[in-house]
Amino acid sequence: MSTPEPQEEKKAEPLKKPAAPAAAKPTAPTAAKAAKASSDQGKVVEEIIARVNNEIITSSELEKARVTAADEARQECTGRCTPEQLQVEIEDRQKNALRDLIDQSLLAQRGKDLGLSVETDVVKQLDQIRIQNNLKDLDDLEKAVTSQGINWEDFKNNIRNRFLTQEVISREVGSHITIGHDETLKYYNEHKNEFVMPEEVALRAIEVSTEGKTEAETPELKKTAESYLKRIKDGEDFSVLAKRYSDGKTAKQGGYLGEYKRGELSKELEDKVFAMKKNELTDVIETKQGFLILQVLERFTEGIQPYEKVEPKIQELLYSERMEPAMREYLKTLREESYVVVKPGFQDMAGGGNSEIQEVSTTPESAKEKKHHKKYLLFGKSSSGK
Repeated sequence: MSTPEPQEEKKAEPLKKPAAPAAAKPTAPTAAKAAKASSDQGKVVEEIIARVNNEIITSSELEKARVTAADEARQECTGRCTPEQLQVEIEDRQKNALRDLIDQSLLAQRGKDLGLSVETDVVKQLDQIRIQNNLKDLDDLEKAVTSQGINWEDFKNNIRNRFLTQEVISREVGSHITIGHDETLKYYNEHKNEFVMPEEVALRAIEVSTEGKTEAETPELKKTAESYLKRIKDGEDFSVLAKRYSDGKTAKQGGYLGEYKRGELSKELEDKVFAMKKNELTDVIETKQGFLILQVLERFTEGIQPYEKVEPKIQELLYSERMEPAMREYLKTLREESYVVVKPGFQDMAGGGNSEIQEVSTTPESAKEKKHHKKYLLFGKSSSGK
């Protein structure tokens, strides 16, 4: 089910592999894609270019990651980059493709080590992909995936690893970044001109999808949406209900949709939400995709916004500035605790790469004696014992 769109409804995009999180965009390697040898000729069919503990990264996975990096660069540069700037952006992203694949593998493995379970998220994501592609059930989704030459188990594993990495990043990096009130106030006072805004509303939503449902099922789905609205009015937390029950893409963020200026929503939705006050709720709204409950989280009048209204935006900005270096430090620690080797001639921008690929068993730790017996750390510091 789609979030509110300005005027024109988006069509379902062609089925494709899900994107990985911002810290590790390329898809994760899996042991199932190990190098294979032809029994007839003894010829290597798939080249191994890196090993990350018990997992391997192959040349075809790296090539796919480079293609994905180029596609993402083109998409993000549309309308704002010169051809020269686009080429630089593509080259930079492709240069980091192997590093990102290794990072993704390390994070997913760390999630498994922590015993994290994301199966509920995986099932929900698969169902959302099914709905977006107008497929009857998960069997039809599996057929659609395999018809494009994609292994079904690999497809699900990519989604699983994405959720695992998001959870690891949140627990082991994000939870250690704190932004204080004094810090955000200081930033506001030094950058007030950055907070001149047009009239806007910040919205969040709970969505009950009717896509793929029969006409006979629609009344019951409307009753479900109405029950959520009543529960919110009776005092339950909107974001908690959104995370648990919303069919929308923003469920994991508590239903947060973003900020909308006048003209960016359909006329029907614009007339409703711009007439509402902060924290007000709409009634259940019927759309082509299902039923929608909107809440106005914040109202922004035209001009310099008061500190109280932009404090969350400042916190998010400062958090983002600290996340990247914290992530690199955390991943450095993970590498120190792991077995990572890269084949000569392949560049690993995180350092420690370009060491020769070694023929090792499926438990490489036993084949490579470690100098120290270390434990996983939160990030940034190392301790070791003999």
